[in-house]
Amino acid sequence: MDLFEENTAENKFSSDNKSDQPLATRMRPGSLDEFAGQEHLVGEGKMLNRMIKSGIIGSLIFHGPPSSGKTTLAHVISREIDARFEVINAVLDGIKELRNVVAKAEHQKKANGKKTILFVDEIHRWNRAQQDALLPHLESGIITLVGATTENPFYSLVSPLLSRCQLFELYPLTTEEVLKMIRRSLDDAERGLGYLNIDLEKNAAEYLADYAGGDIRNALNALEVAALSTPKSPSGEVTITLEIAKQSIQRRTVRYDRTGDEHYHYMSAMIKSLRGSDPDAALYWMMAMLEGGEDPGFIFRRLFIFSSEDVGMADPYAITVVQAAHEAFLKNGMPEGLYFLSHAVIFLSMAPKSNSTKAIFEVAEEIKKNGVREVPAHLKDKTANKLASMYMDTGNASDDYEYPHNFPRNWVAQEYLPDGLENKRWYISGTEGREPILKKRLEEIQSGKKK
Repeated sequence: MDLFEENTAENKFSSDNKSDQPLATRMRPGSLDEFAGQEHLVGEGKMLNRMIKSGIIGSLIFHGPPSSGKTTLAHVISREIDARFEVINAVLDGIKELRNVVAKAEHQKKANGKKTILFVDEIHRWNRAQQDALLPHLESGIITLVGATTENPFYSLVSPLLSRCQLFELYPLTTEEVLKMIRRSLDDAERGLGYLNIDLEKNAAEYLADYAGGDIRNALNALEVAALSTPKSPSGEVTITLEIAKQSIQRRTVRYDRTGDEHYHYMSAMIKSLRGSDPDAALYWMMAMLEGGEDPGFIFRRLFIFSSEDVGMADPYAITVVQAAHEAFLKNGMPEGLYFLSHAVIFLSMAPKSNSTKAIFEVAEEIKKNGVREVPAHLKDKTANKLASMYMDTGNASDDYEYPHNFPRNWVAQEYLPDGLENKRWYISGTEGREPILKKRLEEIQSGKKK
């Protein structure tokens, strides 16, 4: 095949075998007017809309959840500005494929002046060297990049590439936007299911749109399954009921990726719900993670941290509750393991809160700033002090150490911090749960009060 033969994704999309393609692929919008959703970007007067209509398109990065329209929007842009459209999948393709695209783009620009839009799907999968390979071609204008990623581009893309692109965030589609595409599919006889006499009951349509969770691909593929698998009535009508719709889309789409942004967003929501003493919200976000395939071990690790970071001394036994729940989980597995996760989450939500354990980081800052000072002589190892006294003919510093158990309430006033840090305090007691009780005891013995 000639290296410069037109074999773009757009040509592949317009091939004669459309009937073999899923409904979601056939119904992909071909123009800006057909595009559903993302009104904040493509609505009348919005920036991307203005850029497309002016025909002046720079390199772009689209980031958002799966099936929010990133690939479709790239197709629409190429059609609207009459540009060649090339596709590279960052999972499968690398620098070799990029070079081929650039060679074709250079040829086309010389031959007819036509622009080439390179769509790189899942661009975050490319390493730094692969991303850097794009830079000279963006600088020269040979290609215009449209990259798509489900991850936060500020974390996953290199700074030089970000500085050469405009970033646009796409949001999950609303139920009404998915319904709009469902209705359009039923009306379109050429690309959709309009050639069939379909009666999609209202509650069935709403169920498909809602259960798809903003995923148009999921909703349309389920609609096609329902339409093609439902027997026609004697009059030739295909009736899709709510029950048929439920059978056609049996698992609700959960927008969650164990390695993506949602992994951190959902966990952040759960931790903040725990900290805010809201057990219902904490259970909700934990279950959302589990439905998305999160490792329960990861959740337990965060619960362990929370039990010391946010409950801490207000209930010193919180960590033992989480430990017991974790051991029970490991012994029983799922689905019964949900009880133990729930037990730990509800307990931590309702437990009194104290973040006084953060004192360790203030101590760390003191040591980082000023170094570690010498151990006071009376606190040094008594054996070492004894030997030093024996061989250096000096007094035994350990004789100055006061043994607390020899005093009432097992406490005696003496300095434990190094010289220069006397009476320095980093730990500040919380006011909830058991911590005030412990604090009160400490104040009593320090003041010499009796029980």
